Amino acid sequence: MSSAAEREAVAGGRATGNGHTTHDRHTTHEGHTTHDGHATRDGHTPVRPAVVVGGARRAAPPPAVPVWPGAPTPLGARFRTGPDGVAGTNFALWAGGAEAVELCLFDEAGKETRARLTELTHEIWHGFVPGVMPGQRYGYRVHGRWDPWTGARWNPAKLLLDPYARAVDGEFRLPPEVYGHVRDWPDQHVADTVRDERDSAPFVPKGVVVHDDDDWSDDRRPKTPWADSVIYELHVRGFTKLHPGIPEELRGTYAGLAHPAAIEHLVRLGVTAVELLPVHQFAHEDHLLRRGLRNYWGYNSIGYFAPHAGYAASGTTGQQVGEFKRMVRALHAAGIEVILDVVYNHTAEAGEYGPTLSLKGIDNQRYYRLTPDARRYADYTGCGNTLNVVQPHVLRLITDSLRYWVTEMGVDGFRFDLAAALARSMHDVDMLSPFLAVIAQDPVLRRVKLIAEPWDIGSGGYQVGAFPPLWTEWNDRYRDAVRDFWRHALPDVREMGYRLSGSSDLYAWGGRRPYASVNFVTAHDGFTLRDLVSYDRKHNEANGEGNRDGTDDNRSWNCGAEGESDDERVRALRRRQLRNLLTTLLLSTGVPMLVAGDELGRTQRGNNNAYCQDNEIGWLDWTLLEDPGWRALFDLTSRLIALRHRHPVLRRRAFFSGRAHSADGLRDLAWFTPRGTEMTEPDWYAPAATLGMYLSGRDIPGRDERGAPVLDDSFLAVLHAGERPVSFVLPGPPWARRYEVVVDTSREEQADAPGVTHRSGTAVTVPERSVLLLRVAE
Repeated sequence: MSSAAEREAVAGGRATGNGHTTHDRHTTHEGHTTHDGHATRDGHTPVRPAVVVGGARRAAPPPAVPVWPGAPTPLGARFRTGPDGVAGTNFALWAGGAEAVELCLFDEAGKETRARLTELTHEIWHGFVPGVMPGQRYGYRVHGRWDPWTGARWNPAKLLLDPYARAVDGEFRLPPEVYGHVRDWPDQHVADTVRDERDSAPFVPKGVVVHDDDDWSDDRRPKTPWADSVIYELHVRGFTKLHPGIPEELRGTYAGLAHPAAIEHLVRLGVTAVELLPVHQFAHEDHLLRRGLRNYWGYNSIGYFAPHAGYAASGTTGQQVGEFKRMVRALHAAGIEVILDVVYNHTAEAGEYGPTLSLKGIDNQRYYRLTPDARRYADYTGCGNTLNVVQPHVLRLITDSLRYWVTEMGVDGFRFDLAAALARSMHDVDMLSPFLAVIAQDPVLRRVKLIAEPWDIGSGGYQVGAFPPLWTEWNDRYRDAVRDFWRHALPDVREMGYRLSGSSDLYAWGGRRPYASVNFVTAHDGFTLRDLVSYDRKHNEANGEGNRDGTDDNRSWNCGAEGESDDERVRALRRRQLRNLLTTLLLSTGVPMLVAGDELGRTQRGNNNAYCQDNEIGWLDWTLLEDPGWRALFDLTSRLIALRHRHPVLRRRAFFSGRAHSADGLRDLAWFTPRGTEMTEPDWYAPAATLGMYLSGRDIPGRDERGAPVLDDSFLAVLHAGERPVSFVLPGPPWARRYEVVVDTSREEQADAPGVTHRSGTAVTVPERSVLLLRVAE
């Protein structure tokens, strides 16, 4: 707890007998008025909440609209037919510790009309308002104690966004009025304890009543099996903003992503799912707005049911909902699933010095994890707060949101940002936590794709390989191993062996399968693939944080020159390294994830934390397709994806056994040295830059839909990260008698590589830093 001296430092405050500071009515340096309605820790009830207008106190106005009792479910604002066939909207808000809740309706001019919700059922305040139609803008004012020392931060001067709002109109700005405390109080270390009573309504977005009238009867979900999936991580705005084939008025929007020109690229590439960076309504952080920047990635959610209004071309008073649905339908029609990157671990309200936008003003004590000093927030996310998922109403908010996006918005799965924070029970990460238990038994959610980012920043937060069946995980062990191998920084090849073959050391337990591993070399967070081979150091100066933000552990190699280079040898080596990295990714067992633009050589100019770069740094440059060199990279990527789709041996549904299943001694997986001999235990521990991996198409577990054994070609992949060519002897019988070259990454163009054949026992020269993929021809 803070000391009594700190509490007395609150201007105008006086210490009570129990050390709590109360406030007499006084005027601050800003000229706004506070009042003495502050509860003490003994539960004393404050005076009736007041509304401050022009610096003078007066009681809240009486309701100006009729409010019928309505129903406590479903939560949120639902347009429906009420008693006697009267059309209207039912409003329901969970606010467990509140003393009163006011519904605030806004007309087109911004004029506010308030109505008290007087019905209270199981901590849900509710009422039916006849005549309220879709498109109506609204918010809430919630009354209660102001006692930050115990975590109570109710402030009816602040208009709050409904956590269940289906659409949001307007953009979050962060002037002093939107903070529940006096943000610019002279004594900053106690500023969060002084209640600010200026009205925030003119400065915050409003929720919008939406009519849910879509049954999805004409939609056909692709339902791509996990093992067959290829994920493409993209940003709705960044992917479409500069696309020349998309009409200008649709660029940067859901409608732009639904446009045939955008979908054509995805289809030609061959990906089966797009993983959209956050599309929940989000807000921009104050420190970015002060620097003239914006939150571009969107990992700052404030509305878990509302598609982000800034990505809508059709309007923001509910039209964004229909536009998002049409985007999902268009992608489904092309055979592409939609996975959402969701941020349920924290909200845009930050810590005790953050704004009061929604949950903080509804019930701060129960929506957020607080420290023993309840004035402070437990922060497992690095963003100032952490949602308290062990609370039933918080868990309900998250699962209601997830089901909504599946059943009413049509999405096919979710990637959970900092999922370890959601899996914490009281403190520690717990794989039997309420969140994971609820997901496992939910009849809707257990059937969709679930991807964990299996870590947070708290103690014990790194949980790669620990999530239960049903879940797949971002595998950063894969990322680090592949990066290190191709910059020749691994001491031996043991780690690569595990990562190429599905990471059985991490996932072969509890019935999990190889597709529990989402393999990636790059993600939105970090260098692009091109920058990974062009920069040794991050260059984040444009973010305005003195290049202190972003990781320093990039595991990158600039190929001899920092940044863009005119040296053709450097440029050629970089292009080869890109081919190596993409080929490795798409030949590995597990689920590959590409980042939008990596197949085109997109660069962020060395910025490895472009979260605030809503400009050409963050947007995809489509002119790269006009460059023959980058066009060749796209062609190779699409060719590798097509190869993966054709060959089940590259997308196994069960882990390799490494054992012989036939009399000839042929095993489903074998590893070879450059001498053409199988690797022994000492070989795995010896320094090496070359690894041969044999995949047998004769020993694929499982059967096809008709019950027949699954048979495929067999392949030998030779990965060589050394700086000089290596002679590699091709294994003979029973492995093969003849091999045909399928991919040779030493070549700029692949058209002339296929068709070249070699007899087994032949020593072929594998060029420096290259991958040679050979198909067993006989």
